[in-house]
Formats: sequence, C-alpha cells, structure tokens
Amino acid sequence: MKAFHLTVAKIDENLFDGFVSSVSLPGSEGAFEILAGHEPVVAELTSGTVRLVASEGEEKSFRVEEKGFVEFSHEQATVLL
Repeated sequence: MKAFHLTVAKIDENLFDGFVSSVSLPGSEGAFEILAGHEPVVAELTSGTVRLVASEGEEKSFRVEEKGFVEFSHEQATVLL
C-alpha cells in the first residue's frame, strides 16, 4: 500500500512524525479516512480518536479532546490537536 507523510502535534509536543498508509479522523461533519493520493483537504476535527496505520503496519491512536484541524496536500498530512 502506498504511504504518505503524517505529522500529529499538540502545542509544544510532537506526537507522531512518520509515514503512514492511512489515517482515520473524527471530522466535524463525520468521520473520514485519508489514504495516499487523496484530494487536497483542510478539515475541522471534533472530539474523538485519530487512528493511524504506520507504513510498517503498526497502529497508533490519539484522542482529540475538543477541536483540531487536518490539512492534506502533496502526500503530506498535518494534524493539529
């Protein structure tokens, strides 16, 4: 499966920085998943769980306590919690 670069960060804390095959996100208009080749998107996140599958197959998750944002373009995603 193709991979893309993902950064997940909070203020003053980098939670994840590496290549993933997918990331599932709690969007304010419903949950959605980003895979390599996804159309560019900027979306608001609501409380829920960010789940990712690293390119090596390892799964990780991070809790969105209130709100956040995700931006994806040019095979690079940034999640700000």
